[in-house]
Amino acid sequence: MFIDQSKIFVRSGKGGDGFVHFHREKFVPRGGPDGGDGGRGGDVILEVSYSMNTLATFRHKSRFIAEEGAKGGKNNMTGKSAENLIVKVPAGTLVYDDASGQLLGDLVEKGQRL
Repeated sequence: MFIDQSKIFVRSGKGGDGFVHFHREKFVPRGGPDGGDGGRGGDVILEVSYSMNTLATFRHKSRFIAEEGAKGGKNNMTGKSAENLIVKVPAGTLVYDDASGQLLGDLVEKGQRL
């Protein structure tokens, strides 16, 4: 089946929560804050693949949500950043913003990303 138009929902991952913690040591009465930042959320990346020639795969799976970053830790430990989510699309794919109708990109060459 050949499908030439498909509507998908994509959302990047949320960043991890920071950690609220104060430095504690025996002879340091007010050690100050030492909580770490949360990790970065993952991005959703559309990538051209020559092995695809139709948008039929998006008929059943149309939601793509990247993972969230991990929360921070004590002793200024930054949380782990999430992996990016790569969605393969066929060459010649035009990507539009649903709300504004604006063209976001024309994916033509193998390996091209948006």
